[in-house]
Amino acid sequence: MDDPTERRPEIAFALRRPDGASLACRIRPARVPGDRPAVVLLHGLASNLTRFTEFVEHTSLDARHELLRMDLRGHGGSLSRRPISHEVWSDDLIALLDARGHAHAVLVGHSLGAQVALHCAARHPTRVGGLVLIDPVFEDALLPRWRRQARAGPLLAAAAAAVRGLNALGLHRRRLPPLDLRALDEAARRALASPQAEAEFVRRYSSTRADLRITATAVYLQDLVEMFRPVPPATDPPVPMLVLQSTSAHFADPLRMRERLAGPRTTVAEVDCNHWPLTERPVEVREAIERWCEATSIPSPTRTGLGD
Repeated sequence: MDDPTERRPEIAFALRRPDGASLACRIRPARVPGDRPAVVLLHGLASNLTRFTEFVEHTSLDARHELLRMDLRGHGGSLSRRPISHEVWSDDLIALLDARGHAHAVLVGHSLGAQVALHCAARHPTRVGGLVLIDPVFEDALLPRWRRQARAGPLLAAAAAAVRGLNALGLHRRRLPPLDLRALDEAARRALASPQAEAEFVRRYSSTRADLRITATAVYLQDLVEMFRPVPPATDPPVPMLVLQSTSAHFADPLRMRERLAGPRTTVAEVDCNHWPLTERPVEVREAIERWCEATSIPSPTRTGLGD
């Protein structure tokens, strides 16, 4: 019998897709295998799967849930210079579930990852049993600055396509430096000792220049397009949803967000931080997700089989 106190080692593997893409994934098998849904952890814009390294190291969810992480196509070890979109990312996630034999999953997404989770739930409703959204963004709740950027989506998409054209001619950076967000988060927490240090932290974590150092240009431009795309209609019936909303909002009006998120199966909790709860309040975020997963009854798939 499996020992529920013994953590199983994380497994790294490459998920091969029919179009030739190779996607970097990591799996923490459940200590006690069973019928609990997988928990899929989705990073944000200009980020990678190390966003959730600390979470995976400390969470109790792996007692009965398999934990899955993936570098979204175009990011980290899943570098791609082909077109990307919510549709592509969503289909990649379902392929990951299929590869691991999971009929459905709880999707946990931060920022752009929350948008991916919402789009995946709409595109593959029978495969998503619950959602945990950390600072999601809804177009109709955006603050004026970001609303203007959302309207620039067609221009950004055209720019991304132009850059991909140059990439196809061989004009691109041959190597992008790796980014270990766990190490960066630890350094950031050590520095958060004064208002001046916090201001520097916000500048560093929201720096376009810093993001472009570790992200392909076309990917970054397309990330911005996808970040502010309208969210499709929710699944019917709606799935259970936990929303963790930062108190110092940078993208959206918090009151408008609460109105947008109101629903009988939605729990909204505030986290006293900027837009990076996993960096600033990792224990609080982890424990909130663990409590919600433990208390929430995740529905079974509505039909058998893994295809959608």
